[in-house]
Amino acid sequence: MADIQPIVMPKWGLAMQEGMLAAWHVEEGATIAKGQEIADIETSKIANAFESPLSGILRRRVAGEGETLPVGALLGVVADPSVADADLDAFVAGFQERFAAEMAARATEKGPEPETVETAAGRIRFLKLGEGDGTPVVFVHGFGGDLNNWLFNQPPLAEGRVTYAIDLPGHGGSTKEVGSGDVGAMTAAVCAFMDAVGLKKAAFVGHSLGGAISLDLALNHPERVHSATLICPAGLGPEISVEYIDGFMTTSRARKLRPILEMLVADPALVTNEMVEDVLKFKRLDGVEAALNKIASATFAGGRQALQLTDKLGALQVPVQVIWGAQDRIVPASHGQGLPASIKVTLLPDAGHLAHMEKANEVNELIKAFVGD
Repeated sequence: MADIQPIVMPKWGLAMQEGMLAAWHVEEGATIAKGQEIADIETSKIANAFESPLSGILRRRVAGEGETLPVGALLGVVADPSVADADLDAFVAGFQERFAAEMAARATEKGPEPETVETAAGRIRFLKLGEGDGTPVVFVHGFGGDLNNWLFNQPPLAEGRVTYAIDLPGHGGSTKEVGSGDVGAMTAAVCAFMDAVGLKKAAFVGHSLGGAISLDLALNHPERVHSATLICPAGLGPEISVEYIDGFMTTSRARKLRPILEMLVADPALVTNEMVEDVLKFKRLDGVEAALNKIASATFAGGRQALQLTDKLGALQVPVQVIWGAQDRIVPASHGQGLPASIKVTLLPDAGHLAHMEKANEVNELIKAFVGD
């Protein structure tokens, strides 16, 4: 049945085991194109649009709206109009039978898990994915985030190269000792991590505060930086949302935290209940409140960004690109204007501060092209 092709529940990051089909955007019988948004899928981290992996006619919508299914489960079937309904029935039945057997085998499998390493800056948790001779990539999250912020980006970038997503000090499973708490301290911690794992040089992908850290690395440690992709970065202007920072730091109830987290995205529906609960659980960890307060005081006290790197960009010795969500309500996208011509700036419409999650496919392609290999 080569003329019949399945569309299955995608796997967005190692943590994703299942997803809920929140909504279909196309009807049965519709012609769909590869890359077209055909459904909304909600995961434990964030809801996101699902782009079709292939082109053709959607003959069957096998999964119903509101149905929660494991990764790899059959969502729909694409086939030419000449394919008989009976052949579609046989294909779906055969797929479901094989998938049930795969699920039974999968129950005993164990994929890559986050690790920790002791460094000069303390314990750092990281997730290592991929292998090959391509330029290694290090992902650096933003304030209040962790390595799981890259669940849509790290696996695709790990093809033919080694990638590392790290938890910065004060975050995730890393040490809660943050030193002075400023960008320089975070940069030193990243260098200490590289030393500990034997990584001499890498391409950096940094989001928000992680973008400022990646840029600081490019300016002050160019021998360790192949290139830097900055996503909605701090460090390029003074303004930052006081409402978001204060709300994130002080809110301890889900009902009040949700509207704060909704500021991160262009479409508030992308924020899931699980995302809200994950943030609350993180904030309750021992040492987190003190660590975040110290970082916030050192980096954006008084609602202004302390570190300003714009005037130093002329000294860059490595390639840098900037990707910004046009509807960023945390750090204004206008900070990406007026940068040196050598810095490529891409503005993504219908995306906010979490542009790498909201527009994952576009961002991943921009990173791959920039890193090269």
